[in-house]
Amino acid sequence: VTGVVGRAELLSSIFFLAAFLSYTKSKGPDNTIVWTPIAVTVFLVAVATLCKEQGITVVGICCVYEVFIAQGYTLPVLLDTAVQILRGKGSIPFSMLQTLLKLIVLMFSTLLLVVVRVQVIQSQLPVFTRFDNPAAVSPSPARQLTFNYLLPVNAWLLLNPSELCCDWTMGTIPLVESLLDVRNVATLIFFCFLGSLIVFSLRYPGDSSKTVLMALCLIVLPFIPASNLFFPVGFVVAERVLYVPSMGFCILVAHGWRKLSNKSVLRKLSWVCLAAVLFTHALKTLHRNWDWESEYTLFMSALKVNKNNAKLWNNVGHALENEKNFERALQFFIQATQVQPDDIGAHMNVGRTYKNLNKTKEAEESYMIAKSLMPQIIPGKKYAARVAPNHLNVYINLANLIRANESRLEEADQLYRQAISMRPDFKQAYISRGELLLKMNKPLKAKEAYLRALELDRTNADLWYNLAIVYIELKDPTEALKNFNRALELNPTHKLALFNSALLMQESGDARLRPEAKQRLLHYVNEEPQDANGYFNLGMLAMDDKKDVEAEVWMKKAISLQPNFRSALFNLALLYSQTAKELMALPVLEDLLRYYPDHTKGLILKGDILMNQKKDIAGAKMCFEKILELDPNNVQGKHNLCVVYFEERDLIKAEKCLVETLALAPHEEYIQRHLNIVRSKIASLGATEQPSLPADRTVTAAAEEKKNSIQNLKEVKHEQKNTQTTADKGYSKNKKRTEKNNVGKETPKKSTREIKDIEKKRVAALKRLEEIERILNGE
Repeated sequence: VTGVVGRAELLSSIFFLAAFLSYTKSKGPDNTIVWTPIAVTVFLVAVATLCKEQGITVVGICCVYEVFIAQGYTLPVLLDTAVQILRGKGSIPFSMLQTLLKLIVLMFSTLLLVVVRVQVIQSQLPVFTRFDNPAAVSPSPARQLTFNYLLPVNAWLLLNPSELCCDWTMGTIPLVESLLDVRNVATLIFFCFLGSLIVFSLRYPGDSSKTVLMALCLIVLPFIPASNLFFPVGFVVAERVLYVPSMGFCILVAHGWRKLSNKSVLRKLSWVCLAAVLFTHALKTLHRNWDWESEYTLFMSALKVNKNNAKLWNNVGHALENEKNFERALQFFIQATQVQPDDIGAHMNVGRTYKNLNKTKEAEESYMIAKSLMPQIIPGKKYAARVAPNHLNVYINLANLIRANESRLEEADQLYRQAISMRPDFKQAYISRGELLLKMNKPLKAKEAYLRALELDRTNADLWYNLAIVYIELKDPTEALKNFNRALELNPTHKLALFNSALLMQESGDARLRPEAKQRLLHYVNEEPQDANGYFNLGMLAMDDKKDVEAEVWMKKAISLQPNFRSALFNLALLYSQTAKELMALPVLEDLLRYYPDHTKGLILKGDILMNQKKDIAGAKMCFEKILELDPNNVQGKHNLCVVYFEERDLIKAEKCLVETLALAPHEEYIQRHLNIVRSKIASLGATEQPSLPADRTVTAAAEEKKNSIQNLKEVKHEQKNTQTTADKGYSKNKKRTEKNNVGKETPKKSTREIKDIEKKRVAALKRLEEIERILNGE
């Protein structure tokens, strides 16, 4: 900010000088008025004022120039003319009338600029805290004494700019609280010297007095807005407001040097002094340039000049924080709290840094201290208090910290509500509270919070996105999709809205929405080319459309970006198995089980392929036994293990296994039927002879497809697709959002086409089951 504001001052100074130079050409031959330079002057004054408010003071300099330089009047002459006119002994000279006309035009344009400026700020002055300008909120006489003492301080900076500081707020200059303070002597000397120069410039004619007068005008008039004379400003001292006054000071120094150099006795000495001044100031400028190398060097150089300014300690901490050097940043933030114990921002900085260092207990303590320094609500009493907007973030930061503890969610909600009560238009509080209410499973209240935030800012795409997540929680996908679309209207590249709206379209089961879902996912992967989730869901869409080759390409792309992508690996294997490429599925399943050894569905699919395609009974047995190690009550795994026993011609073990399986699922008829078939075989063939099952197709696939085709393999197709329903903060450059997906979750929601496919497979499975039962019965 220091650099940006300084550039605004420089830009204003350029137009300031241009306006003055233009006005000097407004006097024509025989004292006539040339209006074109005056019009240009008014325009340049407006531009200078837009750059910085001090630009408007050039009008005063033009008036002084017109009266005392262009017309050559002195104060005694003006007073004498005024007395003669008042006594009726004379009339106003024509040249003076022309001067008055020019001054009236300048004054009227100035008044118009002031009115426009007041309208821009809506008749309200900026809000400053007592840390910005402590004297402004001090009682008399400390207020007046301090403001007057600041004038010689600024004059000293012009005379001896050896100790420069980028920030002079807070406790930089202690208050002058008594008439007995020795610093009042500097104030008195300053006013005596300034008064003598004013008298000399206005009373006596000649070029010397005119030079001094213009120098004083350039020093005094542009400084008036920063002098706290008409209204308090947001700083104690600011070197940037001395840019234009330094021009007048240079004129004054140059005039004095010329006076000295014209005297033969002091001529050589004056040249030596001028060379020394130029050399020392050049060295100082070169050295100062290195201070501006970075934020860290700038604020560290300021601390060498002034260690009583907590803002400087905070700013060094911020510079280190930006470099992720949290340990050192914490030291400077803590020092800031020691220099200014009642600085809310410093305690907030300490809390935030502790949080970054994962020291939540210390972070909470710091936030609580900052909160205790905020104006406290007094029940039954109405009062007004000025609070810096950024200080209200203490409630947000503290709530965000403690809501990580599930038992303190109500406490966090109370903090959000307290922030809203102090500032009803605090948009971020509504956003954060909406997120918390979703976490507390209160979607209706979360909806109210987001709608209130939208009343404050309807152009925020993140708010529409978060509201869409709320509607997903409320089981209203139509409204959710509408809000996703509104977010994309405001921000067509909103990544999360692109991704989650595409998922919502995909899961709706409406085939008409699939092309748009695909376009959004393609847009998403164009924005996030390294995110495997986008390619994975493109693969899922292709599987829905029975575009197996395209689905394979997208799945492989997702796996290349994220080799341990659980759902992509499984669904690629499932795709191979559904397209009669079971042997190609095995390497993919090996990769899946290497990353996730406990992936039950992967083990089931692998066991089925080994059993039916590779005829590897031992390998299939290991898969099913692994399933039972992970989940002894897994009916599908246990039933398939029973089939393995039957394949191994161990009918007794197969019978025992099926009895145990039936105990786990007593309502499954196919298990009871298979048990009856095995028992009948045992009875008919005797205890010593155990025939084997036909090798072409086992009970594994049939039973699996009959019982679990809907609940298991087909479901895994939708792993990683459902969105979390946690809508986070909407902004900056510091704003959280809903996660794109939830790894490992499954959504049982199916499209109409999927349900038809499942029914077809179920019928086919029942037919195969009947064939196997006929084989077991010896038919």
